[in-house]
Amino acid sequence: MVNPSFKEGKPSMFICGNNDDAKANVAEILVAFGWETVDMGEAIAARAIQPLCILWCIPGFLRNEWNHAFKLMKA
Repeated sequence: MVNPSFKEGKPSMFICGNNDDAKANVAEILVAFGWETVDMGEAIAARAIQPLCILWCIPGFLRNEWNHAFKLMKA
């Protein structure tokens, strides 16, 4: 989780919450760990973010491939 290395660049870590100060602290830690932080808004957004963990786990469980991450592409 620290200093992930992908040829496509820094992976995205999606965060959400109702406390802006807490999100700022988390974003600071994520940046220090080498991640791009994407703020998805208030805590209700967790409902959309949490299933990404299941999607992330599928290649691991099927093929024991764990070196992958999500990236939010912006135009």
